[in-house]
Amino acid sequence: MTNQSQPLYSKQQLCPKFEAAFEILGKRWSGLIIRALLEGPCRFKDISEMIPGMSDRMLAERFKELEAAGLISRHVYPETPVRIEYQLTDKGKALEQVMDAVQKWGETWVT
Repeated sequence: MTNQSQPLYSKQQLCPKFEAAFEILGKRWSGLIIRALLEGPCRFKDISEMIPGMSDRMLAERFKELEAAGLISRHVYPETPVRIEYQLTDKGKALEQVMDAVQKWGETWVT
């Protein structure tokens, strides 16, 4: 059976890949970080200011998780002072349509 004809779920069990995707994207703050990085590379402080309810410790933890999942990359520029930027990888950028759909759904259904 090819991936295209494989169902996303059955009555008995969800697709393991769908479940794995939600394990990453379903964590609090992950979607907001990805949404912010869709605008382009950002520094830690930029993201921290865009998402004021999230602690710096949690942001650092989510960055590590998203980097381990291959969704973001960390770039260190050897300047004084050192500049570190985070940006989406191609894998992360592929989520743009998903994030746009969630945005549209939220605008329509969340009150």
